[in-house]
Formats: sequence, C-alpha cells, structure tokens
Amino acid sequence: GNIYWADHGFNLIEVARLNGSFRYVVVSQGLDQPRSIAVHPEKGYLFWTEWGQTPCIGKAHLDGSEKVVLVSLGIAWPNGISIDYEENKLYWCDARTDKIERIDLESGGHREIVLSGSNVDMFSVAVFGAYIYWSDR
Repeated sequence: GNIYWADHGFNLIEVARLNGSFRYVVVSQGLDQPRSIAVHPEKGYLFWTEWGQTPCIGKAHLDGSEKVVLVSLGIAWPNGISIDYEENKLYWCDARTDKIERIDLESGGHREIVLSGSNVDMFSVAVFGAYIYWSDR
C-alpha cells in the first residue's frame, strides 16, 4: 500500500510506500498552497484542494498524470475533501464561503450545496454512508 500527502511548505503532493520507501513527488506543477487530499484507489484518482492565488479543486491519476481542475469558480478557502465511494461524489468544505459542496467525481459536474452556514469556518469534512461529518475551528 501507499500513502499520499500534501506538503504545504514545498507545495507538493507526494507518495511513498507505507514503510517510507520509494518516495516521490506526484504533483508539483501549478500548486501554490495545497491543503487536503483524497485518494480513490479503485478508480485510480487523486483529488486535492488548493488555497493559493487560484483556489480550486484538482484531480489527477495516482501517478500525477492527466491533471485537471474540477472547480475554480465560487471557491475561496477549500479545506477538507472527502469521497463518497457509493455515490461517486466528491465533497469539500470552504472556510470562506461557509459551505459544504459536492460534485460528480468523474466529470466535476452536478455541483450542489449540501450545507450552508454562517461564520462556521469549516475545517474538514468526511462522508460515510448517509452521513456527513464536519469540523470547524
């Protein structure tokens, strides 16, 4: 098995084996301030949130190839990201807009607001079954 992580200091997404061997950079180009990642091993996708000059939700294959931006409009401080494996949806929370939103993880389409609050400063989101869990600061 592998473990993936976002390195905020060097603006990279890296991968290594669970024992730390075979470490390499998966995504480096175009990242400014990556925040959170989610991995879909079965479909071979990696998703991330980006806080930098151009906030967005990105997607690539697990080796970093075919990098695309799924969401770039109406997004400010995307923090946590989570996959609903049963419904093939990608969820994220935004600390600036105070929303949890979701899209189709294949196409990036069918964007919808799941939860909208005020002054919640959402930090992370997780989806399991019919439930959505989130934390705020």
